[in-house]
Amino acid sequence: MKKITLLLLVAALAFNPVHAQKNIFNETPKQKAERLKWWTDARFGMFIHWGTYSLAARHEWVKHNERMTDSAYQKYFDNFNPDEFEPKKWAKEAKAAGMKYAVLTTKHHEGFCLFDSKYTDYKATNTQAHRDLVKEFVEAFRSEGIKVGFYYSLLDWHYPDYTIDDAHPQRAPDNYTEEQKAAYYAKVNKGRDMNKYRQYLKNQITELLTNYGKIDILWLDWTWDKGAKYGKHPQDWDAVNLVKLVRKLQPGIIVNNRLGLDQDGYSDGGDFVTPEQVKPAQLLKYKGKYWETCQTFSGSWGYYRDETTWKNQRQLLDLLITSAANGGNLILNVGPTGRGEFDYRATKALDSLAYWMHENNLSIYNCTYPPDEYNIPDSMNDRLTYNPVTKKLYLHLFNYPADGQLTLPGYNGKIKYAQFLNDDSEVPFTVAENGSDLILKLPKNAPPYVVPVIEMVAK
Repeated sequence: MKKITLLLLVAALAFNPVHAQKNIFNETPKQKAERLKWWTDARFGMFIHWGTYSLAARHEWVKHNERMTDSAYQKYFDNFNPDEFEPKKWAKEAKAAGMKYAVLTTKHHEGFCLFDSKYTDYKATNTQAHRDLVKEFVEAFRSEGIKVGFYYSLLDWHYPDYTIDDAHPQRAPDNYTEEQKAAYYAKVNKGRDMNKYRQYLKNQITELLTNYGKIDILWLDWTWDKGAKYGKHPQDWDAVNLVKLVRKLQPGIIVNNRLGLDQDGYSDGGDFVTPEQVKPAQLLKYKGKYWETCQTFSGSWGYYRDETTWKNQRQLLDLLITSAANGGNLILNVGPTGRGEFDYRATKALDSLAYWMHENNLSIYNCTYPPDEYNIPDSMNDRLTYNPVTKKLYLHLFNYPADGQLTLPGYNGKIKYAQFLNDDSEVPFTVAENGSDLILKLPKNAPPYVVPVIEMVAK
């Protein structure tokens, strides 16, 4: 008996349930690929972070950063009056820039709702706006043929029963010891009931996924890492039942991974991973997964009047092209002003993307990384995308050769024609003396784009 018991114990220890993969839905990989196909084909979307924090004009986390109380923050609600809000203009700018979908913050961490929820008074209809801004967003973007998504913060710094955690404006002082923190959170959360907040969360998600027609994406944000002591975890959101509710209300919807269900071993608790504000080189590791990098034009998501670290056109194109070249998406954020307009710097950046995308979008849409035999060396510092349906390769020239010659190692016999994508002008090529490489002969003057693109027809 002792030997059998020992063997059973060893077997039990060998099976670690933390690493066991669990499924919530009965969906095959093929079915998932079909559900996500429009999104993987699109490759490029717009994020819109907008709320009462736009009046503070110093970061969407201003309430947290400055440890503001509800009463101190109330002035932004009282003065919210987006008199220049024209979502049709937003939609036209997004479309011109080549964005195929758009995700709006229906509620950010501050708890303010841009939609007319019957479960709170802290909403746009009770401000000087006097209307449902989400409804107008949905109608405007749909009219331009752009897919519609909703961002919804799992955090809520306004709702009275949401328990105070280490990201809350009223969190414990930074210099507290662990013992002091434990006592502090026990005291400030006395009387708060997360059960009520969980129901509020489900009620509002139900409104968003019921009252606005077909919703293509739900972007939930966010859950702490597993070991975080004073944060929120999947059970705080009743995450399994929440994602079941989402898929029940909108069966075809795409949901991000920030419910944190992967921490509990679920393989299908989110459809894609969300690397945030990372450098292009860091995107290489996501190759082969469903992923979308979320990025800002500047260093802030919400409108930040005095922000100066704005990305230039080359940096933005690097993010977009590198995303597609590694089989992922880019969602690029705009933070409208308190009056409801895009920041002039954001409009300038969108216009620069529109200029490039107008002629070069075929190298982004429906594209991914090429088969291994078409790789180019890292030393070239260029990017290569591939359309598996048309069998066309797109070489993005981040470094235009001064001598007009570009060598593609090992490419002899792999392509049958090459041309600049912007005007379909031929790019002739010859075989190198080694019999293996191809030498593309480029004009002295590069096409008028920061990153010119050569389209190559694969054999």
